[in-house]
Amino acid sequence: MSDTMNYKLFIDGAWRSGGSGDDLALINPATEQEFGRVAIASPADLDDALKSAQNSFLQWSNTPAEARGKLVGRAARIMKEKSEAAAAALSREQGKTLAEAKGEYARAIEMLEWNGACAGELSAPLPIDQKRVIVPEAIGVVAAFTPWNYPAVLNARKLAAGIAAGCPVILKAAEETPSAGVYIVEALQEAGIPPGVVSLVFGDPPMISEHLLRSPIIRALSFTGSTPVGKQLAKIAANNLQRCVLELGGHSPVVVFEDADIAQAASAISDYKFECAGQSCNAPSRILVARPIYECFLAELVRAAEKIRVGRPDDPETDMGPMANARRIAAMERLTKEAVDRGARVEAGGKRIDRPGFYWEPTILSNVHPESQVLHEEPFGPILTVAPFTTIDEAIEEANATEYGLASYFFTESPEIQTRMIRSLSAGAISINHLKGVSADAPNAGVKQSGYGYEGGAEGLRAFQNLKLVNRTKAVAVGSCAQCLGARRGS
Repeated sequence: MSDTMNYKLFIDGAWRSGGSGDDLALINPATEQEFGRVAIASPADLDDALKSAQNSFLQWSNTPAEARGKLVGRAARIMKEKSEAAAAALSREQGKTLAEAKGEYARAIEMLEWNGACAGELSAPLPIDQKRVIVPEAIGVVAAFTPWNYPAVLNARKLAAGIAAGCPVILKAAEETPSAGVYIVEALQEAGIPPGVVSLVFGDPPMISEHLLRSPIIRALSFTGSTPVGKQLAKIAANNLQRCVLELGGHSPVVVFEDADIAQAASAISDYKFECAGQSCNAPSRILVARPIYECFLAELVRAAEKIRVGRPDDPETDMGPMANARRIAAMERLTKEAVDRGARVEAGGKRIDRPGFYWEPTILSNVHPESQVLHEEPFGPILTVAPFTTIDEAIEEANATEYGLASYFFTESPEIQTRMIRSLSAGAISINHLKGVSADAPNAGVKQSGYGYEGGAEGLRAFQNLKLVNRTKAVAVGSCAQCLGARRGS
């Protein structure tokens, strides 16, 4: 890793500058000062990445799955040794606190470890009966696109699953947070990844995505980002019938019922919401509270938000760092003003902090008009809206009222209400009496406008496999039946 913060591309097993010689500035969100540059890939660079990935496919896909898994596991161990420096670089680029960056790298390492450990089992034949068997095989070259908010986790998730499945991966990582891609690719390189199996590019996102997806070499697309961009990529991918895994936007509700522990719920919501300055598609954004406890809960939530210490991400006393860029500050200003103009009350925060850097106060809005943009557009920042509800039917209707369906949360001790909420909420993931992200061993997916396809767990690795059905007139020898059935279950 260069000390000069000049990040390069990784193509065909070597680091290199972009073909055009151009680069982009890196801006520290805590100071608004430039501190480095990142290379821009040219069309010729992308052609080289496609060619090297295609050339590596047969050898890598025919490498025993256990050997592929061991290499990914070795990269996880190397990444552990680099995690302190990697977290510091991520914190500087993205603005999240150093503690948050360290926690993110712990999750990224978990992604590498889990996929490495399960590569063999999830590539084993899957018996149907004595004459039929399903043979998993790598789908082909994968184009992966990741955002800037959780780059270490998302880079690791896409790379680990694709590589473990036997697929070369061309990763277009976020230009604003390049170090996460560089550190993980360096770990894979040191672990012994063959040339062409992993490529790392940065640059103009529309040009890169269209160039890669127009190529028939790409057989799968994995994208995490906004719903509009995901739809555009899916349209391009349709031309070559490339398989898509799309983790898109969210607008997650939290429903707090009358029997909830008010203090515990308010604290849990505040802690999870204001992590990474609210720049998470899984972060709660709409709080619905049973009317009898509404005023008490609102006061508790305001107290929790006002305790959040906003400051430099490298200060151990800081709870919330700056937002990642000026675009997010502009969005917070627009959403807050529009809501207030429609009659919303600012219970906490509501404005940019007057200091260098992209700092925004933890914000809570009440009395928000139903047509306010903040209730329908993913806020992707430290803004929470709070509203009362009277009946469980009303709570369910409001929770499901947006076009998104990524995550939902609720607080109640009632088994009957829990059962009904689980059945009624339109979301890919639901958490009860706490707020939690998705671990490496569990599938993650959105519904409605939050995407389709799975990342994480056995289903996430399966996204990069074709399941070939083999029929024979005699019994098929496939090895240990228990092992195969375990792999089929994703255990």
